[in-house]
Amino acid sequence: RAGFEALAAPDPGHWPWPTFVVNIVGAFLLGVFVTRLLERLPLSSYRRPFLGTGMCGGLTTFSTMQVETLKMVEHGHYGLAALYVAASIAAGLVAVYLGTALVRRIRVFR
Repeated sequence: RAGFEALAAPDPGHWPWPTFVVNIVGAFLLGVFVTRLLERLPLSSYRRPFLGTGMCGGLTTFSTMQVETLKMVEHGHYGLAALYVAASIAAGLVAVYLGTALVRRIRVFR
């Protein structure tokens, strides 16, 4: 994540693609891992937090998204900030849904 962000450090007046892409990929992986865990593996007290919060949480950067949004607002880019927050939430939800649907579809074909 940090390497991807270093390649394209966002200006407060531009879309922060590195954080956006990493967060959406992380949301997709969260959908895959959690669904697979809940449907295929025996439940345990450590697997869900490890995969969900640990691995996907380490990849995604909700706090970075908030800092970038605040910088946009501080520089007067209110519309961009609102669009970024709305798009991040909407795309994240779609990504989790698609990850979940993919795991369930693979299970049906087997």
